[in-house]
Amino acid sequence: MELLSSFGLICITCIVIWRACDGFEMASDFLGRNLKEGIKGATINAIGSSLPELFTTLFFLFVLKDKDGFSGGIGTTAGSAVFNAMIIPAVVIMAVIGKGIIDRIQVSKKVIKRDGISLILCEIVLILLISDTTLDWYHGLALMILYILYIAFMLLSQGSGTVDNDYEESTNGGNRAVAFFKGDFATTVLGDTKINVTKAWMLLLVSIFFIGIACYWLVAACEQFGDAIGMPVYFVSVILASAATSVPDTIISWKDAMKGNYDDAVANALGSNIFDICFALGLPLFLFTLMHGPITMSADTLENVGQLRVLLLIITVIAFFVYLVPKAIKKSHGYFLISLYALFVLYIIFKGIDSDLSVITSISNGLSAISDFFSSIAAALF
Repeated sequence: MELLSSFGLICITCIVIWRACDGFEMASDFLGRNLKEGIKGATINAIGSSLPELFTTLFFLFVLKDKDGFSGGIGTTAGSAVFNAMIIPAVVIMAVIGKGIIDRIQVSKKVIKRDGISLILCEIVLILLISDTTLDWYHGLALMILYILYIAFMLLSQGSGTVDNDYEESTNGGNRAVAFFKGDFATTVLGDTKINVTKAWMLLLVSIFFIGIACYWLVAACEQFGDAIGMPVYFVSVILASAATSVPDTIISWKDAMKGNYDDAVANALGSNIFDICFALGLPLFLFTLMHGPITMSADTLENVGQLRVLLLIITVIAFFVYLVPKAIKKSHGYFLISLYALFVLYIIFKGIDSDLSVITSISNGLSAISDFFSSIAAALF
């Protein structure tokens, strides 16, 4: 009974997060209408769709406290990053090519290089920073500064943008009482009216409020689910919490792809990962350690976190070359990305149940060896 109720709560929070982020998307689209394609996807869309990861990490830290909370937070952000890199592009590929709109997707190599290389560098910095059993406020601050530098670079490099008059249209209208369940969060909040700057900010704030509430219950549900199946919350967060918080990223990228904005669709996925790794993890870590002092992780927690960070880096590099090398992205690339994510989930499940399968042990040992290598570099640098 506890298992079913916790899983049901996870599903409900997933829907609320999706609907609220839909409202956030409409508001942020209006406010960021002067940003160029590819820039908007990597900044405003990425931040808006990654708010669930930020809130979830905050609640993991402040509700569960110390090492358990931190492991749940990093599990959510890292798991979401893997989901974004694998599933979102696959959904975009299947949606567009599957519907027969086009037979292949052309994405700007400049966008792939810009966001892909930035993401890989951020992940390497994360590995080097979190290489000791003790974490303090300056680790979180360093991650946030890294994200601020990325945003500054993006905004300075965009040039002049154009206004999209489509954002002057009214919301879809209808009864507010049923609009939320039909997926029209904006109508629920604003009614059948034209959006403007004031209403966009109001919709933005209301959306953030509902995202926060849903993420709080998501953390509680993941903890309950983990207790019910006897699996540490870290492993539950890597799969379930990360998937639930990544729904908005998926929906936004799908909508961009259906409009033909393929650069934004891919840039949103990559930009969301940079936000997850640098800000959604950095800000909660910074605030928590300022208020409660340094976080001390156990040897097991450090090993699990280290393995996940290395695995995330490896998967990101693979995905980067999948996007970069081919002249165009085809359906076969989508199948490959889905298969890779399925293998990732299987590995996490077997790790979570402490399986003694030789292949799992071998992979785990290999990841630990790479993590130890980075730790030695970090020790030499710091």
